[in-house]
Amino acid sequence: MTPTPQPEAFVRWFRQTAPYLHAFGGRTFVVAFGGELVTDRARFAHFIQDINLLAALGIRLVLVHGARPQIEAALKAAGQRSRFSKNQRITDQAALVAVKHAAGALRVELEALLSQGLPNSPMAGADIRVASGNYITARPIGIVDGVDLQFTGTVRKVDAVAIKRRLEAEEIVLVPHIGYSPTGEVFNLGWEDVACGVAVALKADKLLIFSDWLPTDRKGEVIAEMTAKEAEALARKSGLAPASARTLECALRSLAAGVPRAHLLSRRVWGAIPLELFTHSGVGTMITADPVEEIRWAGIEDVRGIIALIEPLEAEGALVKRNREMLEREIGNFTVIEHDGVIVGCAALYPFPEEKSAEFACFAVAPEYRDAGYGEQLLHACEERARTLKIRRLFALTTRAAHWFLEQGFRPADVSALPEKKQALYNWKRNSKVFKKRLR
Repeated sequence: MTPTPQPEAFVRWFRQTAPYLHAFGGRTFVVAFGGELVTDRARFAHFIQDINLLAALGIRLVLVHGARPQIEAALKAAGQRSRFSKNQRITDQAALVAVKHAAGALRVELEALLSQGLPNSPMAGADIRVASGNYITARPIGIVDGVDLQFTGTVRKVDAVAIKRRLEAEEIVLVPHIGYSPTGEVFNLGWEDVACGVAVALKADKLLIFSDWLPTDRKGEVIAEMTAKEAEALARKSGLAPASARTLECALRSLAAGVPRAHLLSRRVWGAIPLELFTHSGVGTMITADPVEEIRWAGIEDVRGIIALIEPLEAEGALVKRNREMLEREIGNFTVIEHDGVIVGCAALYPFPEEKSAEFACFAVAPEYRDAGYGEQLLHACEERARTLKIRRLFALTTRAAHWFLEQGFRPADVSALPEKKQALYNWKRNSKVFKKRLR
């Protein structure tokens, strides 16, 4: 059983979800997963509860599923063997029967789980309607390297209009790994191919892909974010298992066709969906067409984000307190780093033109990004801004970050080295250390 969080921690976390709740309402998410997720009964039950949570928040959901292990089991029960060519199933008549049985059984199971409404459970009060249908027009892949893949196909067209109607009716749309041809034939499709086709056709806001593999760094830690270029470089490397290569290709094709975000999630992580979507650090790998961070001058609309960032530091005495009115007056002095829509770093530059100097102040970076080089980026941006103002010297006052300033080329100084106006405002009770730096 999952331990109940402390009330204060829960409230703090719940408040932090507000930006995501505002951003996600009414958006379209495609959630794709293989049949492996369904075989883990306990985790799959939690997955369904997470889907219910997204639906309750007004997110439009399309679920795309595969059934590879279920097809294998059906073939084995029928005394048949699977046949593959270049990691693609050869779907002959016997295999097609197994494909139909597996897809049908999974559809019924998914609909049953999404129809739950037991009291005293996360599904209590849920009134989910599920729609499924012949949304995918398919064509045969045909003969590859002399091997006829028979009823193994690929997506030819997605009926986006029909799916959108169901989404507008507040239904969850279920799209299996099955496609149909105008001649009435049935084709077995890769669920990754279907997920990509559906996400692109719907112009989905997010594609969430469950996988057994996530990209890791040299320390073996999951890479939280990648650009499409970085992911393409990874895809070109040899050593990726076929399943891993398919999920990565699915993400990249979707991004190239206009889907803004693709998330790779581990099916083995409990609560992967809410942890990825409603926490800033996430638990999977988010792949974007472009970098998700931006360093820029602040505007009045950033005041709330800056307050949320500096309040904890003010409470512990690391920063001088600034109220909203003061921040609004001085917002033109601020530079911010915005990461995926959230302010994660800020710094202010207060010029003293008579002395050709400026103060580097109100410097803050969110704890989870203090090793990401954001502090150095903020200082560099403020230095560049100072140079345009013909500033020759920077100074800073700090009670906690003395070593960091030394590492950035600042040198210790006396209060007497400050501009006269700043000396008059110096708070002797705080006893802040003074550092100065000459700009070249």
